Amino acid sequence: MNVRVFSGIILKKGLPKEPSRLQLHNCACTKSHTHESPANAPYSRKPHPLKSTNKDDLDSNGDVGRMMEYVADPSLYELYTVIGKGCDEAVTITFTRYTPTGEIVAVKRVDLDHYPHDVSVLQNEIILSRQLHHENILPTRATFVTNNEIWSILPIMAYGSCKDLLHAYFGNGLSELAVAYIMRDVIQGIEYLHSKGIIHRGIKASHILLSADGHVSLTGIRNAYCMIKNGHRLRTVHEYPITCVSMLKWFSPEILAQNLTGYDTKSDIYSIGITACELANGAEPFADMQLTQMLMEKMHGTKPVLIDCTTIADLVGDDDNATQVAQDSGIDVDTAKSRAEVVDIASRRKFSQHFHNFVDVCLEKDPTQRPTASSLLNHSFFKHLKKRSCDFLPTLVQPVTPLRADMLQSATPSPEDELVADLQNINVDDWEF
Repeated sequence: MNVRVFSGIILKKGLPKEPSRLQLHNCACTKSHTHESPANAPYSRKPHPLKSTNKDDLDSNGDVGRMMEYVADPSLYELYTVIGKGCDEAVTITFTRYTPTGEIVAVKRVDLDHYPHDVSVLQNEIILSRQLHHENILPTRATFVTNNEIWSILPIMAYGSCKDLLHAYFGNGLSELAVAYIMRDVIQGIEYLHSKGIIHRGIKASHILLSADGHVSLTGIRNAYCMIKNGHRLRTVHEYPITCVSMLKWFSPEILAQNLTGYDTKSDIYSIGITACELANGAEPFADMQLTQMLMEKMHGTKPVLIDCTTIADLVGDDDNATQVAQDSGIDVDTAKSRAEVVDIASRRKFSQHFHNFVDVCLEKDPTQRPTASSLLNHSFFKHLKKRSCDFLPTLVQPVTPLRADMLQSATPSPEDELVADLQNINVDDWEF
């Protein structure tokens, strides 16, 4: 008999396919020492509780903690459109209706038989996601095992990821105001993680999700690393992420160097700078560049920049260098196929000096010269943001429309249905809710 043990739950092939009634947050492995986890330590900044329109989702004090219970019975979940895949298609994200309440959720299903990484990576991701409570970190509402799959119940993020927005309409980048609101919320989530001694190690556009009401949530904590060991916080880390191939372009030079110096939370700040360029330019810096060349560029201190009318002149050379311009600039090479197109895109926009400086300080080669997440929130780039992101982001990402519940009953093709079809065809190998 083929037996697989996952987080205290025994999975046996050949037995009747009944769902496990034991949720992972009730397993011995998650209950034993979770009270000692750094994720349960007090957060110094003013707390950012998860917003919920359902009073049943909150505890008696109005805090996050106790979310609505989801029954570990797959028959209660009506699976509709697949809106994301990852990990060599071992992971699927499905637009789903929870029938007891009619609520629309996202179900992340992991096929354990085809999961390409060690199952401990998945186990650590699930345990950590259950311990983190911040409005800009995507929560996991329930997790259970059924038919040799792990199902995680997540809130639906109807706009998908920021990478989807770039793919769907904003091929040459989002507006500066949209990037500012998104990055401010991302940094708030990163500040929270850093206060717990956690390095995210996975910040990029495909790991930034946007809900229908404009709420920004950070995901992709599969590579997260906790610096708290045996009750002490490490000053530096020398552990290299196991599942890191898709993150190399966003990694800081000190992570890629893998030397005795190590790295710390400042490595996330570098990834924030790369992601800001990705959102503003339409593609990540070093796009289409060979990984060895990208590594050498970072080791030599090459700084990616925002591409606009103030920087394009320094990047554009002769005709023989036209392709190199498109590659190094971060402008989507699928949209800008010639130097003339690159110049035209850049000449029609101008980012503020505050934005340029924000990217510059984040991408310092020396991590000691980079600001902390807390100090970044006080950067002049965010000074003009007076309201919540959800008050503006849905307007700033128009004409893209979010997935809606009424699409589930649609009998004839509609523009929304075509959007769903487009989402299914997106090649996002590392999309993680």
